[in-house]
Amino acid sequence: MLNYQRYRKNPVIDYPEREWPNKEIEKAPVWCSVDLRDGNQALIDPMVVEEKIEMFQHLVKLGFKEIEIGFPAASQIEFDYLRQLVDRKLIPDDVVVQVLTQCREELIDRTFESIEGCKQAVVHIYNSTSTLQRDVVFHMNQDEIIDIAVKGTQMVKERAAKFPGKIILEYSPESFTGTELDFALRICTAVQKTWGATKEDPIIINLPSTVEMNTPNVYADQIEWMNKHFEDRDSIILSVHPHNDRGTGVASAELALLAGADRVEGTLFGNGERTGNVDILNIAYNMFSQGIDPKLNIEHINESIELYERCCKIPIHPRHPYAGKLVFTAFSGSHQDAINKGVAALRERQSEIWQVPYLPIDPADIGREYEPIVRINSQSGKGGVAFVMDTYFGFKLPKGMHKEFAKVIQGISEKQGEVSPEQIMDQFREQYLDYKEPLHFRKLRVDDMSDATDSPFDTKVTVVYTDHGVEKTFEAVGNGPIDAVQRGIQEQTGVRIKVLDYEEHALQSGASSQAAAYIHLLDADDGTVTYGVGVSSNITRASVRAIFSALNRLGIGAN
Repeated sequence: MLNYQRYRKNPVIDYPEREWPNKEIEKAPVWCSVDLRDGNQALIDPMVVEEKIEMFQHLVKLGFKEIEIGFPAASQIEFDYLRQLVDRKLIPDDVVVQVLTQCREELIDRTFESIEGCKQAVVHIYNSTSTLQRDVVFHMNQDEIIDIAVKGTQMVKERAAKFPGKIILEYSPESFTGTELDFALRICTAVQKTWGATKEDPIIINLPSTVEMNTPNVYADQIEWMNKHFEDRDSIILSVHPHNDRGTGVASAELALLAGADRVEGTLFGNGERTGNVDILNIAYNMFSQGIDPKLNIEHINESIELYERCCKIPIHPRHPYAGKLVFTAFSGSHQDAINKGVAALRERQSEIWQVPYLPIDPADIGREYEPIVRINSQSGKGGVAFVMDTYFGFKLPKGMHKEFAKVIQGISEKQGEVSPEQIMDQFREQYLDYKEPLHFRKLRVDDMSDATDSPFDTKVTVVYTDHGVEKTFEAVGNGPIDAVQRGIQEQTGVRIKVLDYEEHALQSGASSQAAAYIHLLDADDGTVTYGVGVSSNITRASVRAIFSALNRLGIGAN
């Protein structure tokens, strides 16, 4: 039996005065990428210096103005990498680099040594504050933990006074989600006052969900409580750093923004320690899908995917929001049909607003391919097959034909799984366009009889065809070429046929344009029906080919 009794609910705060549920996200926060620190430390095979430089330059290209580039006092590689950025002048003037350090003097000294030459930098200090870590790791009381943070702040302040560039202090009460709120406020306020933060020279107070311990609404309550109880709130940039232990990192970050957060620290695609950091791209695309400028250059997601998978050596999950290979793909028949109709309506209405069922954004807007949206397998329906035929190959199948052809494709998918667009087109050719036995249409001549006063018909056709390889010819009259051919076929075969429906459309434009014709044909003797399809540069010839295609599918002339 699952031993759930070993676990206890984490406490929640009594906070009935919460206001965040009635708010909406209206603008992008300050984004801070921690791919090169949190992200890199979580890799089985960490990035080498040149890979980190390439990642840094990509983050700059995406529009990040704050980038945590590492823990330079932790290793020589981290230190050397930062020096490369400075010495090679790779840090743009409008980008602030951020460095992490514990509140220890030798580490702070090494950190300041690493940023020499930077015009501006965020020095990020932290210490753990949770009840659990105070008990089992540090064996310290609250005052002793506050003393660590205050002394660290004083050391940074002393060195910042001598630093030729601008230093911004960031403080994180690590394990904030497991810390009593009154104590979290005490330690953050102590750091704020020690630093001497002002509206003109604010401090970054970063409240991390180092370990997700509860539902996102609880995190939002914690953030709003802190936001409302800070002293001199305008001297604080309120930052959040959500992790994803419960799989709700994105939700936690979004609700934290409703609760008053100004800034979000996270990574591309959610890479990070254990279950990951919050996925900044996910949040940014969520904002984009709501008509909010995310303030990041994320039009070409494939570039980020390629660099991330190469430098981090981690594949993007196929169902990852926005970036997954299958995320703009529909296998369900009802989904495919709705997408098909939605795209058609969008085109017909020439709307500038994207509204397509099951597709919250246009994949093309973020550099994804539009064609692979619909994938066909055994669960797909008639709408999906029709969508592929239209989108990939330009054949706009009549609605009545959708079920007939989809049944052919479903038979294949039940045996092999997914069916590619190329396989679908091959079947279309085999079942319709190239179905030329036993009756194979060869030639057609159409004569206008509209001036013949003694005839009730206005068209005469001469058709040359082969029957089981034997060439035959017939002449027939009717009201138009299709009617005349129908009458001629009946005389030749002795089978009563009736054209139930006829549709046509251009396949392409220009001098080499071709037309497609679709004939819905009934064998009136046994009641069977089917479609036939013909293609030609001449629409009348395409129609006759469609008739012969349908005749062969009905088995007329097979004996």
